[in-house]
Amino acid sequence: MSRLHAVPPATLHLVLMLVLTFTTGIVDAVGYLGLDRVFTGNMTGNVVILGMALTGADDLPVVGPILALLGFMGGAAIGGRVLKRASQPWTGLTGWLFATVAVLCIGLAVVLLVVGEEPTPAVGLPVTTLLGAAMGLQAATARFIAVKDVTTVVVTSTITGLAADSVLGSGKARAAGGGSGRRAWAVVAILAGAAVGAALLRWHTGAGLLLAGVLIAAVTVVGHLHARGHQPA
Repeated sequence: MSRLHAVPPATLHLVLMLVLTFTTGIVDAVGYLGLDRVFTGNMTGNVVILGMALTGADDLPVVGPILALLGFMGGAAIGGRVLKRASQPWTGLTGWLFATVAVLCIGLAVVLLVVGEEPTPAVGLPVTTLLGAAMGLQAATARFIAVKDVTTVVVTSTITGLAADSVLGSGKARAAGGGSGRRAWAVVAILAGAAVGAALLRWHTGAGLLLAGVLIAAVTVVGHLHARGHQPA
């Protein structure tokens, strides 16, 4: 325990947010490949899908992306409302919000494990909506913790900063120290998560969500224990 408390908060928060970024990759892989091509973390993807569907593009989902988008916005709004009362990056409120995300992911994994490999729309659409809400809640909470360049749900802006501030661009990352490494790890985390999520789909649709939920629960516990050790006397 003393070793955990010895880790600087900024360092631990970065590691924990990278783990959450990894779980987003898993969840998005499950949503896109296992729940009818719906992103539950990357809302940019859903907006693009909806835009193409509105022009009459064939075989593109509409209801799923809309529900995921609404769920995400609802989850983010709830997170923002709850965290209005928080004064520190990691508090009991932060822990409860992350714990809620973990419970949602594990609960939805159990639902998918029970209903079988190919859930019907009656099951898949509510799962999609709740996953979107979970990812919105996670994103709002991560935003409050405010680890630079690591939002846990998207990496487009991270990739932009990685390239623009690299030695081939402005070179600001080297001057700032550590910026490129942090951004690169965020990209690797979501990439690896998507790969793991896709691989777990070969076993079962719910397997990836179960792993994501367990990892989010672990992040919640570690973050809580570390924050408790850094509370002012």
